Order: sequence, then structure tokens, then C-alpha cells
Amino acid sequence: MAKLSLKDIAQHFNISTATVSYILNGKSVEKRVSLQLTESVMEFVKKHDYKPNMLAKGLRTGKTNVICLMVEEIADHFFSAVAGHIETLAYEKGYKIIYCSTKNDAARAKDLIKTFEQQNVDGFIIVPPTGIEEEIRGLIKSSTPFVLFDRYYTKVKTSYVGMDNYESSVKAVEHLFSQGYENIAFVTLDSEQTQMRERLVGYESTMMKHQKTPIVKSVQYSKAMQSNIVDEMAQFIQSFPQLDAIFFATNYLAIHGLKALDKLHKKIPTDIGVLAFDDHALFEVYKPTITAVTQPIHEMCIQLMSDLLEKMVDKSTELNNVIIPATLSVRQSSVKLQ
Repeated sequence: MAKLSLKDIAQHFNISTATVSYILNGKSVEKRVSLQLTESVMEFVKKHDYKPNMLAKGLRTGKTNVICLMVEEIADHFFSAVAGHIETLAYEKGYKIIYCSTKNDAARAKDLIKTFEQQNVDGFIIVPPTGIEEEIRGLIKSSTPFVLFDRYYTKVKTSYVGMDNYESSVKAVEHLFSQGYENIAFVTLDSEQTQMRERLVGYESTMMKHQKTPIVKSVQYSKAMQSNIVDEMAQFIQSFPQLDAIFFATNYLAIHGLKALDKLHKKIPTDIGVLAFDDHALFEVYKPTITAVTQPIHEMCIQLMSDLLEKMVDKSTELNNVIIPATLSVRQSSVKLQ
């Protein structure tokens, strides 16, 4: 059976779609619609399990009770965990979530923002790629409620929720030094995004503090998900035989790195120590277990929803930047065997 529409209901009762809308939105008395007709329509929609098109309704009322969560990659372990928390928190407040992935592509992100603005979503939570500053300024100009997450723009003042990437990176590298590792490499993305820059600077400053030369491998985002990146990482590791530890800037880079180390028959943690930024379920079951910087996902999601809901109620709310500390989950991969 085809989905029942507002027009179908109107035709069934030989009334206007506006009258049907008045009834469904509780405005029968205000619009002088008879009680008998109101009861008949409500009984009919209940019998046929009518579900209103919330986005179409939003075009008429200005409110859809829908929030757009725009992340880099919804299939990524970190972002899928974020999505799960956000969906639960939003549902508790009467909101539904639309998910979308930018694939770290500015053109795609611009198109997504335009599309969901036109569909009148009530607000956005955005993990912004590089290059959409003008679109973010456009949201500000139109008073569209939004909060940036995970990364931000240094030249555009917005509300933002994230974690202290610099301090977390420093803490991770200091942990490796405390375990006796000295020649520590950093494998990261070739990116100017704030969170990646802060992780890199944290690593470099700690290495220089210990009078050690930073050894950095930068990977293009477009290559980071490809299988041949394992061979590229293996070549990098072989190019620096003095390496005794590797710090990976993301969990998916770490997973590729573990494959490369296995290919080279490197034993963890005796031959080489391993530490990853962003925890992953795999890291707790991999042998040996993998030390990771664990982001405070639940706490960040609570803050994101709190800030966004506040903005949706009062669009003049002041900008709010919240940085939540991460924790270092120390496991076997970074603890030298005695």
C-alpha cells in the first residue's frame, strides 16, 4: 500500500489540505473546524497509521524536530560511536537525527549544508573539512543554530566542542619516553585541520624537549583508507632502522600500521612500541593490546547536544568553546617488557 499523504486524506473527506493540516496540528478550534470532522479525520489517520513528512512540515511551520549530524565518515569507528550517543540524546529531547559524511571533501560538505538548510532542519552538528568557512559564515548570518565538533576554524568565531589534542599528544609521547623509548616516529595525515595540527605540534614539541629529532610520516587522506598504504608504511619503517616506537595520529592509521609491523615481523613492544590516537574496540583484543588516547565521547556528545539545544531555543546565545580532557589508556603495546 502506498504511503498516505496529506492530499489523500483531504480527498477522502473532500476537504482542503489546509483543513487537514489544522486538524493534525491541533488547530481545529482556532480555525473553526467541526468536532465531528476533527474526530473523523483523527480516527482515519490512526487507522491508516499516517506519518507526517517532518521535513515538508518544517517548510510550513519552520520547525522539523530534525538535527543534521555531518561528520567526516559515518563508517569510522570514532564517528559512528559519536552518532550513536547523539542519536540517543536527541531522541530523549524529541529530535531525530539525519547522518551524512563529507568524506573530508569541501564541495560535498557545501552541497550537504545547502540541501539540509533547504529542508529546514532545526540545527547542525558539523565536523568541518577545510574550505567551507564561507558556508559556516552563511549559517551564522542566517542565524541557523549549529555547533562545530572535533575541529574548528581559527578565523571564524563559532561554538565548538572538542578535546585538548595538543596536551593529549604531549602526554602520549611523554609516556613513551617514560618507558624508555627514544626514537619515536609520528604517522599522521597531511592535513591543516586544527585537531591534526595540534597533535603534530604536541608530538614535535615533546621530541624537541627531549632533544630528539622528530620523525614524521604524513599520509594523504585519500590514501589513508586504501590497502596499499600498508606497503607505504612498511617502507617508511624500514627507512628508519633506529625507530623504537610509533605514535599514530588516528586509529585507522594505527590499524594499517599494525599490519605493516606484522608484515615486517616486528614484535610489539620489544622491537617497537605502539601508541594510537583515538581508541578502538580492536585495540583491547589485539595481541598485544594497544595503548591509545581515549576521547571522552559521551561527555563531548552531552555538551554538543546541550549547546545546540540552547541555540535552537535562543539564537542569540553567546558562543561557547568547550575543551574536554582525554585519557591515556595504557596497555601492553607501550610498556617495555622487563
